[in-house]
Amino acid sequence: MSGEPLTKVDSAVQGLEATSPPKESHIHKHRRASSSANGVMNINDLEAQGTELQIAKETQMLGWKVNTSPTSIDDKDYLKVMLTTPPVKKIDLYFKTGLHVTARNLKGVTIRDAMDAIHKSFKKRPDDELPEPYLKGFEWDKEESWTSLLVHLSANAGPKPAGGSSKKKKKAAAAEEEAA
Repeated sequence: MSGEPLTKVDSAVQGLEATSPPKESHIHKHRRASSSANGVMNINDLEAQGTELQIAKETQMLGWKVNTSPTSIDDKDYLKVMLTTPPVKKIDLYFKTGLHVTARNLKGVTIRDAMDAIHKSFKKRPDDELPEPYLKGFEWDKEESWTSLLVHLSANAGPKPAGGSSKKKKKAAAAEEEAA
């Protein structure tokens, strides 16, 4: 090789200084807010604070068959009601038979969330396999378990919710008037 200076310059390194560019610190400029709604508690926090749960009374008058879809009930407004007061993100549901399911919703567990969790376990079971196919209600026993509810089932549908407007009720009322 001769002592002549190089005339070709590699474009990959041309113009770069010997120092590396300043590294950005790993500070998050925007962090996604939590998906949970305000006022929705963790059940374990409620236990630590000693806050007692109140169960929605609407659960006792649904007359819902556990192997049918929760949307099969007559008054859909009950599905939007929070299952507990104060609302919780998740709650365990236990049956007398030993079955255990968990209802979850970061915005607060509703009656529908609990019914969906129950239905998922029972949807493939035929009517004749269920000795008590109807939801009677929920029970919270803080001495037994602060973080769970006991699910009560019954052999009959029980009282139906009063009120609510549905096409079936209107048709039935119209059919009764025509028959009279």
